[in-house]
Amino acid sequence: MKAGRRRKLHFSKIYTFTCGKASLLDDHSQIGGPGFSRVVHCNEPNESDLRNYTDNYVRTTKYTAATFLPKSLFEQFRRVANFFFLVTGILAFTPLSPYRAVTAILPLIVVIGATMLKEGIEDWRRNQQDIEVNNRKVKIHSGNGLFEQTEWKELRVGDIVKVEKDEFFPADLLLLSSSYEDAICYVETMNLDGETNLKLKQALDVTSSLSEQSNFSDFNAIVKCEDPNANLYAFVGTMHFEEQQNALTPQQLLLRDSKLRNTEYVYGAVIFTGHDTKVMQNATEPPSKRSRIERKMDKIIYFLFGILFMLAFIGSVYFGVETKDDLNGGEMKRWYLKPDDSEIYFDPKRAPAAAILHFLTAIMLYSYLIPISLYVSIEIVKVLQSIFINRDINMYYEETDKPANARTTNLNEELGQVDTILSDKTGTLTCNSMEFIKFSVAGTAYGSGFTEVEKAMARRKGSPLPENKNAVVADQTKKINVKGFNFQDERIMNGEWVQEPNANIIQKFFRLLAICHTAIPEVDDETGKVTYEAESPDEAAFVIAAREFGFEFYKRAQTSVSLHEYDPFSGVNVEREYKILNVLEFNSTRKRMSVIVIDKNEKILLLSKGADNVMFERLAKNGRKFEKETREHVNEYADAGLRTLILAYRELNKEEYEEFNKKFVVAKNSVSADRETLIDNVVDKMERDLILLGATAVEDKLQPGVPECIDKLAQAGIKIWVLTGDKMETAINIGYSCSLLRQGMKQIVVNLETPEIKMLEKTGEKDAIAKASKDSVVSQLIEGRTRVKTCTEFEAFALIIDGKSLTYALEDDVKSMFLELAVSCASVICCRSSPKQKALVTRLVKTGTGKTTLAIGDGANDVGMLQEADIGIGISGVEGMQAVMSSDVAIAQFRFLERLLLVHGHWCYGRISNMICYFFYKNVAFGITVFLYEAHASFSGQTGYNDWFLSLYNVFFTSLPVIALGVFDQDVSARFCLKFPLLYQEGVQNVLFSWRRVLGWMFNGLVSAVIVFYLCTRVLDPQSFDGNGKVAGIEIVGATMYTCIVWVVNCQMALAIGYFTLIQHLFIWGGIALWYIFLLIYGALPADYSGNAYEVFIECLAPSPMFWIVVFMTVVSALVPYYLYATIQVRFFPLYHQMIQWIRLEGWADDPEYCNMVRQRSLRTTTVGYTARLAASQKHE
Repeated sequence: MKAGRRRKLHFSKIYTFTCGKASLLDDHSQIGGPGFSRVVHCNEPNESDLRNYTDNYVRTTKYTAATFLPKSLFEQFRRVANFFFLVTGILAFTPLSPYRAVTAILPLIVVIGATMLKEGIEDWRRNQQDIEVNNRKVKIHSGNGLFEQTEWKELRVGDIVKVEKDEFFPADLLLLSSSYEDAICYVETMNLDGETNLKLKQALDVTSSLSEQSNFSDFNAIVKCEDPNANLYAFVGTMHFEEQQNALTPQQLLLRDSKLRNTEYVYGAVIFTGHDTKVMQNATEPPSKRSRIERKMDKIIYFLFGILFMLAFIGSVYFGVETKDDLNGGEMKRWYLKPDDSEIYFDPKRAPAAAILHFLTAIMLYSYLIPISLYVSIEIVKVLQSIFINRDINMYYEETDKPANARTTNLNEELGQVDTILSDKTGTLTCNSMEFIKFSVAGTAYGSGFTEVEKAMARRKGSPLPENKNAVVADQTKKINVKGFNFQDERIMNGEWVQEPNANIIQKFFRLLAICHTAIPEVDDETGKVTYEAESPDEAAFVIAAREFGFEFYKRAQTSVSLHEYDPFSGVNVEREYKILNVLEFNSTRKRMSVIVIDKNEKILLLSKGADNVMFERLAKNGRKFEKETREHVNEYADAGLRTLILAYRELNKEEYEEFNKKFVVAKNSVSADRETLIDNVVDKMERDLILLGATAVEDKLQPGVPECIDKLAQAGIKIWVLTGDKMETAINIGYSCSLLRQGMKQIVVNLETPEIKMLEKTGEKDAIAKASKDSVVSQLIEGRTRVKTCTEFEAFALIIDGKSLTYALEDDVKSMFLELAVSCASVICCRSSPKQKALVTRLVKTGTGKTTLAIGDGANDVGMLQEADIGIGISGVEGMQAVMSSDVAIAQFRFLERLLLVHGHWCYGRISNMICYFFYKNVAFGITVFLYEAHASFSGQTGYNDWFLSLYNVFFTSLPVIALGVFDQDVSARFCLKFPLLYQEGVQNVLFSWRRVLGWMFNGLVSAVIVFYLCTRVLDPQSFDGNGKVAGIEIVGATMYTCIVWVVNCQMALAIGYFTLIQHLFIWGGIALWYIFLLIYGALPADYSGNAYEVFIECLAPSPMFWIVVFMTVVSALVPYYLYATIQVRFFPLYHQMIQWIRLEGWADDPEYCNMVRQRSLRTTTVGYTARLAASQKHE
């Protein structure tokens, strides 16, 4: 049975980049040249096979079964610490080893194996996804017009496939035809760019008739096109079919992983397969980011390596000297080493060689200074921390069902060290859900509502909201809530606009709103209600507003749009159809959009809307009648924080249009690199001599909680920059409404709106304009810097700079001056900034300050900024998911940033810092006892501990408590983190992971080791150990020392921890209990396995009161120095979090006066956040 066709609209002339049938003639200069060499024989895949194009099998895994082991091992041993332990493990198999080889290799295997297992599981999951994708089925032409189900991985270049509704495209396809008569189809590209709105695609006219399977039995065509590349939005090629050569554009390309929607089926020819497809070409690794703590940790590891080699060198030199003197005068000093009958290791005659060999032995022996399980423990902790972030109910946005998502786990602690936040505005601070609220037509302003910015301005000035003299406020009870429409003015609503003096201009204004767009209407068959699929929230708001004003756009036909218009003469709605000739699309360069239509009177009209800075200059001399009033209204709207567009039109004669259309068709059918430039040049000449109608004003409301969040972040001392494309007036007023700017701040404004610059711009001399502009920017920056330097200590400044000025401020010889001024300000607003400028500013702040930067945005134009910053935060808003896909952490609302940074960031920073410090403490404490015992044994290479005691210290007895510390510890609760935001500065200033603190913990480990070693050796050796007079040997002294170390490091954890949970109790005290259990079980093994630990606990230690007394006294003595230091430090020199702990402990949390005193205490003299903290203190008084 033949598949039915669906009649639908013809869009061949609607979209700028749609191809026609025009001959290409001389436009083939690139086809066949470098970068344009691909040749595809459609319906003849065997021909394409000869060119060795890649198959359609896709692999996203990092490893294969064959490469997993070697590649994963290589990755692990790239880390210096792991490579060091590999070398010592190999040396353990030589006679130099002070312990059995298996005890050295086993911990390394456990640590490396755990990391490899984690990577293997992650890669296996990716492999399962690959298998599922590669085994999906699609219908492929097998010959004679028959289509059979085939797996995606079997596709070849040149195959003809049939994709049905709601199926994904298996490769990059050339659209040949569809179930619609005009060969159009709707495509969802969410998997590519995250955008949810449907894209319209259309096949060439020459292939649109291939609507049945039987049509492909003898179909043959040759496609010559560009080589595989990563540009999702560009495609250049030609199709040779039926002796015609047709230009191909992105309009005919269906990209892999996008989905067919609202279309029964399409037929397509496979152009790119597998890793040649555009989505796979874009699948590059995101920029590698490492936290500052992790980078510093590497330096500490190198420092410990230096200590290790120094100790080994000192011990070896001493050993060499002692060995040389062992047979001095025939008398044996160290008779127990048998120097008269010794191999090279203790031979006095070869003392230098013995010293060198001892150096290698010492390296192995002292290797316990280096924490072997540090890296894998941190990876485990960060994964668990990310789970807590993802599951925080306070960062879950119920409206869109989106929780927080930590997409990168290696930056958790960096969230607690952010010095500067660089934020987008639209969709990040605001909802990106536009509401039509005001407009100006024929010099008259309409709309009586007040925006949030206006309300904030009134509160700031302490005056009531101004009355709108020209508007009559509508009765609030009559107001109907319409999404996207918040207009109030009885002069306009319910058809009252016909009574206005300029009703004919208002009619043209509303008609332009209803026609000049690319929205697609969807009519509910049951209710008749029309909804719109628009490319942007602004466009949807305009179409909805036109509908509410009586100009309902309800149908888009083949080459026309249909409206239900309010007829001012009859007073009823009438149907009107406007034939669309061309749509000249909006882009960020043009900053405008136009349509060319024919109305009912056969008049050809160009309807245009765009930004004020490009539209006013395109007005005709006779079209500027209301320019002055409109400019004033636009400025008022900008002051109110509204987004504005200028609406204008022009009437064309037939000859003028035909000449334009001829050039336009040639330009858009051009197959060359400058195709878009050619189109812009043709269009630019047409979009001139316009007649001004008026201006629209839509409000993009602030997201809930944004002012409070910014206020709290400012109190935390975080500098906040906003990078926006809005006008300066809009940005400033939005800044006030969201607490970025506040009373008491002094503004430094840098712009190029001086009369001198404007005069030069009229002359058009580019070099003179550039020089004068740069000089002006430099002088303004110098003046601003002078103001900051001469201010009082606690004055706060805000820097506001526009896009033109920013261009010069970012030049190499000026940017350091700009940065110096900017970082001394509490807030910075960059207006009219482009995506590239956003990324450059972010890079400048990151590299120039050397401090942690965080960028937050929601759109594709923010991707560069997110990737440049140390941390990229993506807002999962209405602009798609490109920002989220490029981010390190994704959140649904800006206000969640407060909890993400001040709570989770602070906790993660403190946990990771304390965890690493504790790791170094426990390894220094253990390693130094090994060193001291070997020194006690005359550096003879003798270890005081059993082999397995050494081996299991890091991975068994002390690893779990430190992991629990990294996951669960809290210095203060979430409530106090938010109540005292200045606490966040501990991370910014790196108080908890400074060299002083790290070295302090190492010194604490040294003190503990010395106390443990000397108490144990002096008390036990050579004193009588039990009632039988037995002297404590190495097995008793070693086991006792090890017991003391296990007790000390675990009790030290209990002292240092700030927040106990059941799990921490279990791990700390369970770790100690585990040691005794191990000692029992291990000691019960035969002596061949247990060595000098055989029955040592049962027979020697447990029955002896001396053992228990020594352990108790040693543990207490080892902990006393830290306890005394901590007591004095907390009592007299408390850190900020310790002050808050005192508040909680003493019950002063509800005492406003004391809390304000603590809240105002700064860790350093700074203007950052001072005004915010001052405002906060006044609020609490």
